[in-house]
Amino acid sequence: MHTSQLTHLTMKIQNKLKSLICLLILLMFVLSGCGGDEKIPVEEEVLEPTDEMEILEELPKEEENTIDIPEGMVFVPAGDFLMGSDPDKDPMADPLDELPQHKVYLDAFFIDKFEVSNADYSKFVAATGHRNSIFWDNPKFNHPDQPVVGVTWGDAAAYAEWVGKRLPTEAEWEKAARGTDGRIWPWGNEFDPTKCNFDDEGKFDGHLDGFAMAAPVDSFHQGASPYGAVNMVGNVAEWVSDWFDTDYYSVSPKENPKGPKTSGMGKKSWRGASWFAGLDHMRCAFREYDDIVASGQIIGFRCAMDAPKVE
Repeated sequence: MHTSQLTHLTMKIQNKLKSLICLLILLMFVLSGCGGDEKIPVEEEVLEPTDEMEILEELPKEEENTIDIPEGMVFVPAGDFLMGSDPDKDPMADPLDELPQHKVYLDAFFIDKFEVSNADYSKFVAATGHRNSIFWDNPKFNHPDQPVVGVTWGDAAAYAEWVGKRLPTEAEWEKAARGTDGRIWPWGNEFDPTKCNFDDEGKFDGHLDGFAMAAPVDSFHQGASPYGAVNMVGNVAEWVSDWFDTDYYSVSPKENPKGPKTSGMGKKSWRGASWFAGLDHMRCAFREYDDIVASGQIIGFRCAMDAPKVE
């Protein structure tokens, strides 16, 4: 072999070795990255909110202290309210028995959403043999949906006991009617003749409120009190548990007043006025009274219950 040929062969072998060495180095570099600590970045999947997820997020938290409200009643929470009238705000305030306006604290209670109806009272009469309303046969007042009238204070108290309730106190009745802010009417401080059943301008024809006499107990929802009680002014007046005393507001306790122990007048209180009364009586603070044995075409009642105390 000539020297030039040998030299050419040697260079060719060296080039092959260099290529092989480079290939081995590259292979070692690749292998050294496998199984190491370095991680390949992966884009995280972002979940789009579904309808179910949104609903779950909107669910309110469960209230810790819930109260079961008896059927047909509304709940009045414990707390202060303004009882009586402020002559500076209510020009129709009666200075004889609505003053002074004062703060009263009441425990929580339930009160009937509606006045006791003839249908309700008839069940009581059928079950107990108690005497019926004196207007039971009078078509002007005996419709099943109308409030029962022609019952004495004793009749009302007996019915309340039969259904496991009681008559509300004057203070309870007034708070249920007006709430805590001292408003004149259940719906606010501006009178609206379409929100209660009263004697509109002495006409007795229902030309403003739609009813000449007592309306069904579930009428006038638009005039409901802040707690949802209906017909708290107008329709029929309502017996309450208290004996009546003109000056009671001057000496009444600040918490849970229940009225005087006795009445020198021998009278029981009623509240709310009726379809027979005029505008000046259609107020939450209006007070009136009658003989304990009296019954008439304008006086009915609704019931109340103590609410459980929430710890």
